[in-house]
Amino acid sequence: MATAFAAGKHQSGWITISTDEFESMKETIEVLSDIDIMRQVEECKKDTTRVRDFEDLADELGI
Repeated sequence: MATAFAAGKHQSGWITISTDEFESMKETIEVLSDIDIMRQVEECKKDTTRVRDFEDLADELGI
């Protein structure tokens, strides 16, 4: 088994992850690498992001 140290130079030559985690990582990299998708995400954030104060929302809901 490989030895890994928390401090200092990285010593482990390999890691083990599940197939599901690996596929998820590949999909994430694919999306983050797609300029058009990332542009759409940024536009959506600008158009739809609304921040509300919790106290104002609670007053509005009567709680």
